[in-house]
Amino acid sequence: MVQVNGNYLKLKAGYLFPEIARRVRAFSEAHPDAPIIRLGIGDVTEPLPEACRSAMKAAIDEMGTPEGFHGYGPEQGYLWLREAVAQHDFVGRGCQISAEEIFISDGSKCDSANILDILGEGNRIAVTDPVYPVYVDSNVMAGRTGDADQAGRYGGLTYLPISAANGFAAQLPSEPVDLIYLCFPNNPTGAVATRAQLQAWVDYARAHGALILFDAAYEAFIQDPSLPHSIYEIDGARECAIEFRSFSKNAGFTGTRCALTVVPRGLMGTAANGEPVELWALWNRRQCTKFNGVSYIVQRGAEAVYSAEGLAQVKALVRFYMDNAAIIRRELTAAGLAVYGGEQAPYVWLKTPEGLDSWGFFDHLLGQAHVVGTPGSGFGAAGEGYFRLSAFNSRANVEEAMRRIRSL
Repeated sequence: MVQVNGNYLKLKAGYLFPEIARRVRAFSEAHPDAPIIRLGIGDVTEPLPEACRSAMKAAIDEMGTPEGFHGYGPEQGYLWLREAVAQHDFVGRGCQISAEEIFISDGSKCDSANILDILGEGNRIAVTDPVYPVYVDSNVMAGRTGDADQAGRYGGLTYLPISAANGFAAQLPSEPVDLIYLCFPNNPTGAVATRAQLQAWVDYARAHGALILFDAAYEAFIQDPSLPHSIYEIDGARECAIEFRSFSKNAGFTGTRCALTVVPRGLMGTAANGEPVELWALWNRRQCTKFNGVSYIVQRGAEAVYSAEGLAQVKALVRFYMDNAAIIRRELTAAGLAVYGGEQAPYVWLKTPEGLDSWGFFDHLLGQAHVVGTPGSGFGAAGEGYFRLSAFNSRANVEEAMRRIRSL
C-alpha cells in the first residue's frame, strides 16, 4: 500500500481557517436564520477596480484573435508587468530592484511555502509567535520540524513571542538562526516595523549569514509616510532578504490570483560542500520546472493597477478598508476592550475579555452576536488570549457587527 508523507500527520487537527469554516457551518446548520457577519478570514469584499476589469476584458478580446492569442507565458511573468512593479513599488521608493529580480506568481501564500524547495533541510528557523500559520505548517509538511508540544509549538523552531508587553516587536534571537520569517504590517497583530527595527534585523541576518523571508502582503495599508514598505528600503537587505508581495488585498485579486516574489541577484546561500550558490538561479530553476505562470489576462489586470486610474482606485479601496478598521478600533475601545493594530493594517488585534480564552470568545461572538472572528491561539501559543477581526467587509456589515458586539 502506498505510504503517505508522515510529516502531515504532525500537523494539528486542522488548518486554522478551515476549522473556523467548520464551526461556522455547524452553527449555520443549527441556526439557519442567524444573520452571520464574517470578520474572520482576510478575504476582500469590494469589487475589482474598474481599471483592472477593463484591462482584463480587453485581454480576453485580444485572446480571441489569431494575432492576439497568448499561450504559455514566461514562468517569471511578462516583462511589461515586472517592469511596472519594479518602477512603482521599488525604484520609486529608492530600492535597487530590477524587473529581472521580480517573479510573478499566483499567490504570496504559495510562494512563502514554495520557497522551501530551494532551501536546505538543516536550516535553523525562527518565527514570531503568534504567526501566520503557513510559515510554520509548510515547514512541518516539509519535514523540517519535530513534533508539536502541548502548547502547539514544534520542535526545531525558534519562537519569538510578541505581545502587548513588548509592543508586538519580536526580539532578536538569543541564539543563531539561519532562516527568519518576518511579516510587516503584521498578520495577525497589525503591528508595523520602523526603519530602525528592520535595520536591526538586516544587521543580524548579515552578521549570522541568515536569510530573511519578508512578507509585505499588506504594505499598501501603511498610512505613516515614515514607515518602510519594503525590506529593500533598508541598507544591506539585498544581501540577506527575499520579499513576498500580493495584489490580493490592495487591488482585490483574491479571486483572480496574482502576486510576486523578489529575489535579488547576488543573494547567496551555501551548498553542502560550503560552496556559495546564488538563490536567484535556484528560484528561477524551480519556477521553470514547477510553475507555468499566471494567465495573460490576469497579468494585464495587474498591470492596470499601475495606471493613473488604477492607482487612484486602489488607493480608494485601501482607504475604504482602513476606514472600516478605524470604526472597529473605535467601537471596540468604547466597549472597554484593549485594542491593537488597525492603524497601519486592515487587522484589529484585541485582548479577549477576562474569563474567555480565544476559542471561547470565538464561540461567544458567533453564538451571541453572530459575528465571526479569528482566535488568536490559531496563530500560535502566544496568541492565546487575543482575537483578530478583519476590516475586509462592507461598511454596513462592519457597523452592524460593531453594534452587536457592543450590545454584549
